[in-house]
Amino acid sequence: MRLLTKTTLYFLLAMVPLLTAGGFYLFHQFSRELNQEMDAELLNDEVQWVRYIAEQTENGGPFILKTPELLIYPVDEDVSNLPTVTDTYQFQAIVNANVPYRQLSQVLFVRGIPYQVIIRKSKVQQSVLVTNVTRIMFFVFTGLFAVTLLFNWFISKRLWKPFQRSLEKINSAELQKMEAVYFDKDTSVQEFNELNAALNTMANKIHNDYITMKEFTEDAAHEMQTPLAVAQSKLELLLQDTGLNDEQASSIVEASTAIKRLARLNQSLLLLAKIDNNQYETNETISLNAVTSKYLSFFDAIIKDKAIKVAATFNGDFNIKMHPMLAESLVSNLVGNAIKYNYTGGNILIDISSNHYSISNTSEFSAIAPGLLFKRFKNTRSTDDNSNGMGLAIVKKIADTHQLAISYSAEKGVHQFIITKKGIHGGSSAGNY
Repeated sequence: MRLLTKTTLYFLLAMVPLLTAGGFYLFHQFSRELNQEMDAELLNDEVQWVRYIAEQTENGGPFILKTPELLIYPVDEDVSNLPTVTDTYQFQAIVNANVPYRQLSQVLFVRGIPYQVIIRKSKVQQSVLVTNVTRIMFFVFTGLFAVTLLFNWFISKRLWKPFQRSLEKINSAELQKMEAVYFDKDTSVQEFNELNAALNTMANKIHNDYITMKEFTEDAAHEMQTPLAVAQSKLELLLQDTGLNDEQASSIVEASTAIKRLARLNQSLLLLAKIDNNQYETNETISLNAVTSKYLSFFDAIIKDKAIKVAATFNGDFNIKMHPMLAESLVSNLVGNAIKYNYTGGNILIDISSNHYSISNTSEFSAIAPGLLFKRFKNTRSTDDNSNGMGLAIVKKIADTHQLAISYSAEKGVHQFIITKKGIHGGSSAGNY
């Protein structure tokens, strides 16, 4: 859940109960004020009627008056010191319903005679007024709530803009270009300034560490070339010695194999370092169709030796601006792996169009784990001691630096790699052999 959404929800959880409680409080206070005003009118009416009764009974005789809203008659009851005011209902035939009244009731002496005085006032108008005011309050509160919610959302979104900009820079940052990444420290929010300052420090440290690691890899690869070549040539000279026994010759061969593997690893590291340094920039357009045909011919002897059936379909030229050496490295790794990890009598299917390059091969190996697919030094075939685990890492690096998307799938013993130009979707399946 986004932070802005979460703060808005918390705001709603706080505002809804507050506005509801405020509405009930205002309704209660308004009703109370109306009742107090009506009670005052009833008391005033009582005073006026007592005076009127006193005037009418000045010459003696009782006073009796009975109407729906006024009852005055003599009673044989004790006098009450204070009037009783209550809410009551009375049926009205005109509206055919019970109508609410505010009623004052009291027994008091007028010229020595106890009178029951009951005065009623209709609350219909008061109820209508309360209903209208309540409706108005509801609309006002709803409008206030909506405006406050929109204002809070707008202000929050505006305040969080520096954070969003920093997040976009983090998401788009590339390791090779960390030096150019800068987070603005002049926002209007101090916390964001502190965050961006920390991010700038982190980005500089990452860039420096990357440069140090890259230089070390480059220098180490360069410096290792000559010693490896010397060691390899010395071992080859030793193998020519006729005085070696079988055990000595076997040990020299094993050492030579290990040095060759180390030399290949060194070349792979050097190639990756050069790709990172953009040392293979070119404006030359290469056809992967031609490079694929070249390496199918190059591996022809191995293909025939393993009795592998190759089906290549060229539906268009996959042309791309790429250094010839990188194009050859890309294709040779994919084709070489399709042959190396195939079984005798297996199949290879190559399907190429203008925006799509697919190579599939049968294999007895299980699918490559996603976490190991393009990792350096991760040999995905545990039985292959000659692999340095750099082939697919090189393929991935070449694809990434040339705006190519590469995907892998494995189903029913068929492994497939698909390369497409970024922004263009589609592709063929592994195919039926």
